[in-house]
Amino acid sequence: MAAELHVALVAADREVWSGEATLVVTRTTSGDIGVMPGHQPLLGVLESGPVIIRTPEDGTVVAAVHGGFISFADDKLSLLAETAELADEIDVRTVEQELSRAKAENDAEAQRRADVRLRAATAGR
Repeated sequence: MAAELHVALVAADREVWSGEATLVVTRTTSGDIGVMPGHQPLLGVLESGPVIIRTPEDGTVVAAVHGGFISFADDKLSLLAETAELADEIDVRTVEQELSRAKAENDAEAQRRADVRLRAATAGR
């Protein structure tokens, strides 16, 4: 049996996903990071971006995360996000419209958030 780590992805308003994983890839202020069982303890600041979780059954969970913190110790990974949503919760058409509107209004923050959501939604399909 492959080594596993326990992952909890939590947003300010809810637990988004919890379970076992073999690999988690996310973006921090120091760059992209992959965490596997046995990784050195870490504490970092999450950047907006997709989080990719590989499950022991060769499945993949993808979420759009906007800000927060990452903590890992004793094969327990916590992703504490300001906001997070699973890829299958994201309506691609709606996000494409939000992205177009943000570009038309020259709203860089809204563009960034819509882009992250779109990348997560399409990576999860």
